[in-house]
Amino acid sequence: MLTIAYIGNGKSTNRYHLPFVLTRETFRVKTIYSRADTSPWPAIEGVTYVQDIEAIWDDPEIQLVVVCTPSDSHVPYARAALEHGKHVLVEKPFAATAREARELFALAADRGLFLQCYQNRRFDSDFLTVQRVIENGVLGDLLEVEMHYDYFRPEVPTRLVPTFSADHSYLFGHGVHTVDQVLSYFGSPHEVRYDVRQLLGPGRMNDYFDLDLHFGSLKVSVKSSYFRVKGRPSFVVYGTKGMFVKETKDRQEEHLKVFYLPEQPGFGIDLAEHYGTVTYYGDDGAYHEEKVTSQVGDYGRIYDGAYDTIVNGAPKIVPDTQTIELIGILEAGLGPMIEREAQR
Repeated sequence: MLTIAYIGNGKSTNRYHLPFVLTRETFRVKTIYSRADTSPWPAIEGVTYVQDIEAIWDDPEIQLVVVCTPSDSHVPYARAALEHGKHVLVEKPFAATAREARELFALAADRGLFLQCYQNRRFDSDFLTVQRVIENGVLGDLLEVEMHYDYFRPEVPTRLVPTFSADHSYLFGHGVHTVDQVLSYFGSPHEVRYDVRQLLGPGRMNDYFDLDLHFGSLKVSVKSSYFRVKGRPSFVVYGTKGMFVKETKDRQEEHLKVFYLPEQPGFGIDLAEHYGTVTYYGDDGAYHEEKVTSQVGDYGRIYDGAYDTIVNGAPKIVPDTQTIELIGILEAGLGPMIEREAQR
C-alpha cells in the first residue's frame, strides 16, 4: 500500500479525492493537514488531522503527498514536498506559469520522485464515450469537435468585483479540464486561436472563453461561459460520414455534490435519457441514428495510474510535457487580457 497525506482539508480533498481513494486497497490515508481546525467535513476514522505541516515532512511512512489547496499555493507546497523526499500529486491548475511547471518537474527528476497533475477529467464518462464513438469509425474522418462547459452562474463574476486576476479567471479555472482533455487525446495542436473575454467589462472577471485548436484539417473548439441559461451540448463531433451529440456531462460530480459516493450502486452512471446520439451514413449508403450507451467514468483511475507509476514504474497517465503545454496554452490565452488590465 502507498501511504498518503493530504495538504488541504476542504472541498477538493473531501469531494474529489477521498471518496475514490478510500475505495481502493492500494492506498492508506494517514494524515490530513490544514492550517486551522475549521473544516466542515466530518473526520475520517483512522486518519490523523494536523495543523503542523512538519508532521507530514517528518513522517517517513508518508510516501505520497496530495496538494489540494488554493491554486496560488500549489507550487510552494509541491516544491516543499519534493524537497522533503515525497512523491506528489497536485490539483489543477498545476502552476500559474509553464516556467514554474518546468522547474517543478526538473526538481522531481533530480530527486527521482513522482510528480503529476490530478487531471481526473480525463476519466469523465462523456469524454470516454466520445473516444469510443470516434474509434468505432462510423463518423469517418474527423472534421470538427465542439466541447462545451457552460454554467448559468452570473453571481460568480458579479461577486468578484472590481478586481481582475488570473487566479480567478474562467480560462485557468475550467480550461484546465477541457484543454487537457484535448491534449490527452488529440496531441499537440499546430495552432491555437483565442477568444477570451470579460463579458461584464474591463476590470472584471474573465467569464468566457472560446479556443480553437487546430490539428491539420481537424478543428477542436473548447467553449465555456458563465452566462448560458441553457448549456450547450457537452460534445458535438462531426466527421465525413456523420456526427455524434452528447448533451449531458459526466455525472460523477453531480452525485458527489449530494454525497452519493463511488461505493454506492449506480454512482456516476448515465441513465438511458443521458445517452448520446450518433447519426451517420453507413458504407452501404443507409442512414442510421442510434443511441450510444455511455462509458463508465472513474476519477479514481488517476490514483490507479499514480500507484502503477510509483510502484511498478509504468509511464505516467499525464506526461510532464502535456502539463507544461497545457499551462502554456492557458498563459497565452490570458496574456493579452493581463496586459490590458495592467495598462488601465
